[in-house]
Amino acid sequence: MPRAVVKRVLLASPRGYCAGVERAVETVEQALELYGPPVYVRKQIVHNLHVVRDLERRGAVFVDDEREAPEGTTLVLSAHGVAPAVYANAAARRLNAIDATCPLVTKVHVQARRYAAEGYTIVLIGHAGHEEVEGTTGEAPEAIVLVQSVDEAEALELPGAERIAYVTQTTLSVDETAEIIAVLKRRFPDIEAPRREDICYATSNRQRAVKQLLGAIDLLLVIGSANSSNSNRLVEVARAGGVAAYLIEDETEIDEAWLDGRETVGVTSGASAPERLVQRVCEWFRRRGIEDIQPFGAMLEDVAFKLPVELRRAASSAA
Repeated sequence: MPRAVVKRVLLASPRGYCAGVERAVETVEQALELYGPPVYVRKQIVHNLHVVRDLERRGAVFVDDEREAPEGTTLVLSAHGVAPAVYANAAARRLNAIDATCPLVTKVHVQARRYAAEGYTIVLIGHAGHEEVEGTTGEAPEAIVLVQSVDEAEALELPGAERIAYVTQTTLSVDETAEIIAVLKRRFPDIEAPRREDICYATSNRQRAVKQLLGAIDLLLVIGSANSSNSNRLVEVARAGGVAAYLIEDETEIDEAWLDGRETVGVTSGASAPERLVQRVCEWFRRRGIEDIQPFGAMLEDVAFKLPVELRRAASSAA
């Protein structure tokens, strides 16, 4: 077998945390400071095991269902959004519910409600079982039909639907989603499109950064958890471009056999992966004598979201 000949590591830009993830993580941290532990969190606040475990050490308690939080306690709702029934359940248990839903996901929920109120059948492009899809579907379950692929779009039948619109999950592959939308527009020429693209800026930017990186690397390592949709899409983008790519939680999952015959390795991270994991991967390479580690590209993101209003009010009262 060829021996490892890695000479350099290139770091994609942008990578890592997006504004919605920063807001969600800070929401839990601020809630712990304001109310003290335990603070309950419905589902993973973001899809990254390192982030979840760190918050658990600080006193966050993660639950699968809002009804698992004791009555009258503080509950943070994850960045992926929830169905209206979750808010109703939280109110019935007198929970101090803090909504950390990413504002870009909220935008999709608002669109879905508007389309449903206007009598549209809504095609939701997304992945079955993903929390964001479950939350969006919950906004108008009788009006929404899920489509996951080009083949499903080709086979879709909507008998009796007079008005049709589509919305999408925010963390999808830009290219694959464009293919699905093209099929829908061909088959349903009058289909209504969102006023603005639903795939979020961070997902698009990270995929674009990977595409720009592909011509300069032999291998891509994507740092992110297995249940992170946007991280998995980065792996797919690289493989579609002919470059081997692997998803890793952190440096402990790197298989040195992947490096055999590789000269330049690219590293990126999903929107819910903290930068400290990138630095740990860089240190892993340095321990193996690879000192040429440098950024590739210089796309800057200046998006920022305010903390949830419930937290801002509580912080103001406590001041």
